[in-house]
Amino acid sequence: MRQPLVAGNWKMHGSRESVGTLLGALLASDIADTVEVAVCPTYVHLAQALELCAGSAIGVGAQDCSHAEAGAYTGEVAATMLADLGCDWVILGHSERRAYHNESDSLISAKLAAAIEAGLKPVLCVGETREQREAGEAEAVVAAQLAGALDGHSKLDGLVIAYEPVWAIGTGLTATPEQAQDIHAFIRAELAGVTGVNADATRLLYGGSVKPGNAGELFAQADIDGALVGGAALVAEDFQAICNAAA
Repeated sequence: MRQPLVAGNWKMHGSRESVGTLLGALLASDIADTVEVAVCPTYVHLAQALELCAGSAIGVGAQDCSHAEAGAYTGEVAATMLADLGCDWVILGHSERRAYHNESDSLISAKLAAAIEAGLKPVLCVGETREQREAGEAEAVVAAQLAGALDGHSKLDGLVIAYEPVWAIGTGLTATPEQAQDIHAFIRAELAGVTGVNADATRLLYGGSVKPGNAGELFAQADIDGALVGGAALVAEDFQAICNAAA
C-alpha cells in the first residue's frame, strides 16, 4: 500500500518570522502519523526549517536544484549541497520553472540524475496548460514530459510524480476528482513501461489549488496518493486539514 504524501511548496514566500510561526504551528498540530509530510521553503529558509523540524516527522525539501555538482554556475544550488544541508526532498520540473526559466525536459532529466545521485527524493512535476487540455492534448503533453525526464535513467527508487495542471495552479480552478484520476491512472500506466520504475509503488500527487474543501474527494481516487500544495501550505490550519484528509 502506498503511504500518502503531502508536500507544501512555499514558492517565493516567507520571512524568518513567518517560517518560525508556520512551522511552530505545524509541529504543534495533530497530523495523522500515517501521512508523510514535507515542506519546501525557499533556499534562504532551508537551514531554519531543517533546524526547527529536526527530530520531527516533517521532512524538508528544496524547490529546485542544479544539474551540475559544482562550478561556475552563479546563483545555482547543487543537489549535493542540499543533501549536505540535510534536505530529504527536491521539487523538479515545476511548471513555473518550465515557463519562467525555459527549463527543457532534457535539463530536468539532468537535474533528476543529480538529485538521485545525491540521495535526494525527487518530486517530478508534469502537467498541461489550459490550451493544451482544451485541444485534447493533455495526455500527449504529460507523456512527453515523463519520457523526456525519465528515459535513460536506471535508478529511480523513491521517485514521486506530481500532476499539476497548469491551468489550476494559483487560479482557484481545480481539476474535478474524475479529471485528476483519469490523468493519474494514465501516468501510472505510462510508468509501467519505464525501466527502473515500480509503477504500482510510485506515489502520484495532485497539485493545483488543493484546499481543505476539495482534498478529501481528490484523495478518495484510486491513483491519487497525496498532494503538492501551494497557497494552502502557507496556512497551518489548512495544511493540517489537507494532511489529515490524506489519512
